[in-house]
Amino acid sequence: MLTVTHPHALRRKRRPVVLAAGFFDGLHLGHLKVIRNALAAAETLGGRTWVLTFDQHPLRVLGHHQAPRLLTSNRHRLELLRRLGVEGVILLPFTRAFAATEPETFVRDLKADIPRLADIHVGNNWHFGKAGRGDGRLLRQLGRDLDIAVSVTRPVLRGGHPVSSTRLRAAVTAGDLDAAATLLGRPFSILGTVKSGRRIGRQLGFPTANLDPHNEVLPATGIYVVEALIGRTRHRAVLYYGRRPSFDATHDQDLELELHVPGLNADLYGRDIEVSFLKRLRGDRRFTNLEALKKQIAADIQLACQASV
Repeated sequence: MLTVTHPHALRRKRRPVVLAAGFFDGLHLGHLKVIRNALAAAETLGGRTWVLTFDQHPLRVLGHHQAPRLLTSNRHRLELLRRLGVEGVILLPFTRAFAATEPETFVRDLKADIPRLADIHVGNNWHFGKAGRGDGRLLRQLGRDLDIAVSVTRPVLRGGHPVSSTRLRAAVTAGDLDAAATLLGRPFSILGTVKSGRRIGRQLGFPTANLDPHNEVLPATGIYVVEALIGRTRHRAVLYYGRRPSFDATHDQDLELELHVPGLNADLYGRDIEVSFLKRLRGDRRFTNLEALKKQIAADIQLACQASV
């Protein structure tokens, strides 16, 4: 999959270009519907599908106090998009100057930059241009003038309400993994880079990979059954998320993510690992001695390996 930072990179495309536009944080079912509709349209036209998105959430630039915590980092979002089969992503830098662009100018410039732009797919709540004045109706009007087909995708409903990134954030934060999976169509996952740790797990006989998460939304602290994607191989694993109260007496310790993959003996430092949350086994708690902790960790690992999820 190609990644570019400006639409003019598509200027010389010979086949029709179909765009799916949106921020797509989390890549939930509503986002997937927009992108899959674009993929189907591109197949009909004999063209190629590209995703148009931003390098940061607009509210991160325009209203810092209102900016939501992100479900997916750019790197994770790009990887999830790659798996959908799009040809490329236009990852536009979102700046105050860009935000001041009138919606009409934005769409006309888009057509000038991508002469073969044939179709644009957006969600029903997508807004663009200065003050968010552009919406689906204006986009359709501009599309007619510029010979661009426009499709506004209706929201996907779950539990009688539209699937949204806001609902997904709430479900993950509450630790409701089933609700999160329902909104995503897959288990909630994070992407993290393995960093140096204190080697406590190794001292206990259960070596762990300490993860530095790229996203900003995580579930409640505790022990989880997870699936770890390392390279191209998926492993059933156990993840600890907490402050290690058995070792650190204070409550102001940083939260840690520690991944244990049973049977894996590999140097993972510096590698990116995607972790999909399957089931929460228990909450975080303090043990009075190391033997009790080791016994509980062994039980957690056995349960994770046997768990039906």
